[in-house]
Amino acid sequence: MTTPQLAILGILLATLIMFIWGRWRHDIIALGALLACVAFGLVPGAEAFYGFGHPAVITVACVLVLSAALQLTGAIDVVAHKLTPTSGGAITTIAALTGLSAVLSAFMNNVGALALLMPIAIQLAAKHGMPAGRVLMPVAFGSILGGMTTLIGTPPNLIVSGYRAESLGSGFQMFDFAPVGILVALVGVAIIAIGGWRLVPKRERTDAEGFDTGKYLTEVRVTEDGKANGMLIRELDEKLQDSEAEIIGMVRDKVKVVHPYGYQRLSKGDLLIIKAEPETLSQAISVLGLRLVDNVKPPEPDEDAKEEDLAEIHQVDEEFEERPQWVDRKVTAYGKYTLRGGLTSRADADSVARASDDSEVVLVEMVVMPDSALIGNTAAELRLRSRLGLNLLAMSFEGNQRVNRLRQTKIQSGSVLLMQGTAEALALFAANYSCVPLAERTVRVPSKRRAMYASGIMIGAVTLAATGITSAAVAFAAGMFAVMVLKVIPLRQVYENIDWSVVVLLAALIPVAMAMENTGAADSLVNYGMFFLADSSPAVILAMLLIITTLLSSVMNNAATAAVMCPVAISTANQLSANPDAFLMAVAVGASCAFLTPIAHQNNTLILGPGGFKFADYWQLGLPLTLVVFAVAVPALLYFWPL
Repeated sequence: MTTPQLAILGILLATLIMFIWGRWRHDIIALGALLACVAFGLVPGAEAFYGFGHPAVITVACVLVLSAALQLTGAIDVVAHKLTPTSGGAITTIAALTGLSAVLSAFMNNVGALALLMPIAIQLAAKHGMPAGRVLMPVAFGSILGGMTTLIGTPPNLIVSGYRAESLGSGFQMFDFAPVGILVALVGVAIIAIGGWRLVPKRERTDAEGFDTGKYLTEVRVTEDGKANGMLIRELDEKLQDSEAEIIGMVRDKVKVVHPYGYQRLSKGDLLIIKAEPETLSQAISVLGLRLVDNVKPPEPDEDAKEEDLAEIHQVDEEFEERPQWVDRKVTAYGKYTLRGGLTSRADADSVARASDDSEVVLVEMVVMPDSALIGNTAAELRLRSRLGLNLLAMSFEGNQRVNRLRQTKIQSGSVLLMQGTAEALALFAANYSCVPLAERTVRVPSKRRAMYASGIMIGAVTLAATGITSAAVAFAAGMFAVMVLKVIPLRQVYENIDWSVVVLLAALIPVAMAMENTGAADSLVNYGMFFLADSSPAVILAMLLIITTLLSSVMNNAATAAVMCPVAISTANQLSANPDAFLMAVAVGASCAFLTPIAHQNNTLILGPGGFKFADYWQLGLPLTLVVFAVAVPALLYFWPL
């Protein structure tokens, strides 16, 4: 071997060891490998960051944004609700959830698909008296299987397609992965549903349950075009039970009814007081076309109410005076009024209202601390909308059995508030009123209009990519552009939903993989391999490539595995004078066949805590499933991609 070949193989070996060791994050390791290649002259300095403009990297970033748009707008919630079973046994439940996760992950990020279905899986597991892990692992594995079926289903497919474009002049199309991928996914999902789930060890959760917000007390309005309009209260209550929500009061013509009559028919404008779990709140709203009462912009300020608001502000501010931890706060001037503690006056309410027109409106769930000035007050008394430009959409209901209007319910220590407003106004509110945002919880309030935009944009992007009108990178970049222009999701969240560690990983390893091919190191490895497999047929060598790729993906990132194995696949095909597409497809399947360890795939890691799993629990279902994938994939590869 030449010196450059030994250098690139040494760097790759060190990279693999670092990936397996797990001491540093994968993107840091990949960037280190790229810099090492530059230092040894294996990658020209001018081309070091070529990978950041690679179509595969652009596609991954854009698909993550489009997936987030589908998830955050509630577009997928209705689909998940309609397709998940409300009755039936464990086999029906697991089959439906696993199949749904496979379908969703074919067209959206598979991590997002799993995150969407996890709460449903946990609820249905409890309903059937099963450990949560016995449902979570099949759903996670289903999402991995579904990712094999399309170009955008998983990063390894994009890497393989991008490498084919570099080496052979053109990449794979949107559904080139479907013939093998769909067959593998169908068999895999069937094996899991029929009895494979029984191989999952029974484990109880070992992690804390997290901060329990209890049930929300929420007010919703019956809209004219919503499904609830014209429905009997008892019928609506039955449908809400699917989302574990219930009606506890109603307001009609400003008259509150604590126990509404079940055969009373709902009409436009009726206000319902419901209580629901935070995880199912968005589902309950979206399925029935209800609207959160305060999910609107704040009204224009009323000059006549100025003195009343100022008196109220001073009253609340006096409560801050009694708390010693606030003595060091600065006096802040807002408009023509000067207030302590950063509290907002009527003059500032004007600017808040104006900012609401241009700023991004976000949702934040925050817990009220014991020293908060909110305690003992109601939303109506605090005039959150008129003074601060904020909406109180819902409040935790734990321990409060009285049926009050939301805005008339007194806030208590430990109450959890679902607040809507600009990021700046919410941050100011949390700081001044001693509230702590619950950063680990996401609550989606669906928007029918934005959900339709998100769905249409995704369908349009997939159609453009599938028909070959434009490349996948351009199609999904156009989709991301549409999401931003139409503000389908807040612009602030567009870049937040891109997993930059994956972007850096892919961008850094693409030049490394090309260096492996350019130095001839891949050819040398194949030559050594051929020495030991000289008497083997191309089909056997294809199977060996699939096995090696699978083993690597079990201990290192699957995108990194695809990037490392693509040069080997092309060199092997050239040595055998065989169809390179068959070997590239084998790499794609093997890189996605990540069922043996919790670190093999992000989805495996996500269920580790909620399922109460140990490191060695995955192979009990993962190994049989991997063997099934091998048994199906190898003949399918030989049939659809003849050597």
